[in-house]
Amino acid sequence: MGQAWKFGDNIDTDQIIPSQYLVLPSIKDMARHTMEPQNPDFATQFKNGDIIVGEVNFGCGSSREQAPLVLKELGVRIIIALDFARIFFRNAINNGILPIEHECAKEISDKDDIVIDLKTGEIVNQTTQKTWYFNKIQGYLADILDAGGLAAYIASRKGKQT
Repeated sequence: MGQAWKFGDNIDTDQIIPSQYLVLPSIKDMARHTMEPQNPDFATQFKNGDIIVGEVNFGCGSSREQAPLVLKELGVRIIIALDFARIFFRNAINNGILPIEHECAKEISDKDDIVIDLKTGEIVNQTTQKTWYFNKIQGYLADILDAGGLAAYIASRKGKQT
């Protein structure tokens, strides 16, 4: 279970990690500024298991891979949005973050308690007692997520023939 961190439409990669912090020496240093323009306390208050909820076009803007990397560094494992910018969607998967496109993003409020069952595809808002089901990611994309990201997936397949 995690707390929802609700953001609106068109959260772009500059809002996820502002460009002035890209010069910092490590992803860990950059992560301290994650979502700073939207919520200056996000990086210090986000807890492992919390869930980001966006609305339309989450992750739009530049294709910088630091955006999902700083989210992963903070412990983000799942993002729910009405839809995602395609490049961010794939960058999230490649970094082991599950992007869930679902209409329930409209009905989840900031700080709602959310439980997601990855086996059943169930999303439960324990604050409102509403339940939804999402289409689970299948095939090799699911394998990448299960491995924790693309690099781990490739490492696990070294020496295996396809």
